Amino acid sequence: MQLRFITYCLTTFLCCLAGITNAQEQNVVQVNGIVVSIDTMRVIPSVVVQVKNKNRGVVTNDKGIFTIVCFKGDTLQFSELGFRDKEYTVPANAGQYISLIQPMLQDTFYLPEYVVKALPSKAEFYYAFINWNVPNDKYEIARRNTNKYTLRAIAYTLPRDGRESQAMYQSLQSTNAIYYGTNVRPMNVLSPLAWAEFLEAWKRGDYRNLGNQGQ
Repeated sequence: MQLRFITYCLTTFLCCLAGITNAQEQNVVQVNGIVVSIDTMRVIPSVVVQVKNKNRGVVTNDKGIFTIVCFKGDTLQFSELGFRDKEYTVPANAGQYISLIQPMLQDTFYLPEYVVKALPSKAEFYYAFINWNVPNDKYEIARRNTNKYTLRAIAYTLPRDGRESQAMYQSLQSTNAIYYGTNVRPMNVLSPLAWAEFLEAWKRGDYRNLGNQGQ
C-alpha cells in the first residue's frame, strides 16, 4: 500500500513538472532581426540587444543582424552610442519565431567649445616652454606620495596602531615582571642614557616650559 502511494505521488509530480516544462517551452520565442538607422536605412553594428530586467543579451554583428531567445511578454532594449535607446515588447500571442526590423534614431549631442591658437613667435614659444608651470598629473602625484623618504616621514608622525600598542604594553609588563617580589628596580642615576636624555631635555627647554606652566 505504501509503495503504491509513493508511486502515485512520484507520477503526479513528474506529470506536473512535464506540464510546467511544456508551458515554458510554448512561451519561448526566438527573435531574429536587423537594426537599421531610421534616417539612412543603413545597418548599425555593435548594438546591444538586452532583455529588460534580465541579465541576458546579445550584440549585433557587422551587418546589424542579431538573434536572441526570450519569453512572450519580455521587452527587448536596443542601445548604441550615438543613437536613442529603443524598446520592443514581444507580443503575448506571438509564435515561436519572430522576424524584426528595428529602426533607431540618431541622437545629436554637442561637445564644449575649444579654441586653439598658435603662438606668435618661436621666441615666445621657447619662453613658454621654459617658464610655464605644468601641473603634475595623477601618476606623478602617486609617484611622489609613494617615495620611500615620504613614506618614512609619514611613518614617524603616525600614531601606533592596536598591534604596536599591545606589543609595547606586553613588553613593558614583561620588564616589570622581572622585579616582582624581592628584586629591586635599578635606579637610572648612573645611567649614561638617562643623563643624555636629561641634557637634551634641558637644552630644549622642557623644564623651563614646565616652570612657566606652574606660574
